Amino acid sequence: MVPDLDIGSALEIRRATHDDYEAVVDFTSDIWPDRGGDYIPEIYHDWLEDEDDEDRKTFLATVDGEAAGIVQAVMLTPDEAWFQGMRVSADHRRRGVSHRLTEACFEWARERGATVGRIMIFSWNAVSIGAARASGYDPITEFRFAHPDPDPDAEGRNRVSSDPTAAWRYWTHSDAREQLNGLGLDPEESWAVRELTREDFERFADESAVFAVRNADGLAGTAYRSRTYERTVGNGDDADSSGDDTEPETETWAEYGVGAWEDVEAARSLFAAIARDAADCGADKTRVLIPETARYVCDVPYAGAGISEEPDFVLGIDLTAD
Repeated sequence: MVPDLDIGSALEIRRATHDDYEAVVDFTSDIWPDRGGDYIPEIYHDWLEDEDDEDRKTFLATVDGEAAGIVQAVMLTPDEAWFQGMRVSADHRRRGVSHRLTEACFEWARERGATVGRIMIFSWNAVSIGAARASGYDPITEFRFAHPDPDPDAEGRNRVSSDPTAAWRYWTHSDAREQLNGLGLDPEESWAVRELTREDFERFADESAVFAVRNADGLAGTAYRSRTYERTVGNGDDADSSGDDTEPETETWAEYGVGAWEDVEAARSLFAAIARDAADCGADKTRVLIPETARYVCDVPYAGAGISEEPDFVLGIDLTAD
């Protein structure tokens, strides 16, 4: 049930601007302190869209002129919308702010032809899960990340090719596709998933990497590299021995939008191919999206790869409904 909105006409929804930075930092600074804090203050200026951007909009909620909440809507495909970064000020929680922000996202996405909207929520974030269900979202799938170490000499028993047709064929018949509802990581929008197409696999083969595992019985696994990116692991606040500020330390990640396999031997071969590809990219670490099932999660450490501690949930809503 959606909380009663007791702030009435004092609540306004508008586009967030760069001038709102300090206000957004103020109400997000106390979010998730036990998990390293919120990332939005660090990315805010890069996160915001240009005013003439038709495929992205960041909404800010204000109450009596004071910033109370924020969320961003993005069109990933002509009919798939992604909503992210929902935050509400502690002073205005449980007063309907997130619901009104969500409604603004739905309206914006419908106007652009979206038939479905999706969000991702960390599995430990019970408050956000409850708010999302109250706003009309239904559970779609859950996933977590495998982390094979980059290794130029990694080997597996099964043959792995870069044939996008074979990779797509395995994906269409895999239980991973069924478990993930056809979703994989979007190559442009970080931490976003969308429906994968045959054209995607052809594009990944040309622009990044595609993997198709074959064993004696035929096709046995697939994956694709969605992107590589830099992540800051330090800061430049500490001075070195000469008294100069040090540059932030970074590490390179290779991200793989989905990983699917038939058995543990196929998983080993797939992770070996990913490890070689990541090393070739100069990556320090990897992450591979996998379905959150007992078999897939148990196969990862058995195949010799690391695995994240917790899953993430994907929820969605049919935007064609009244």
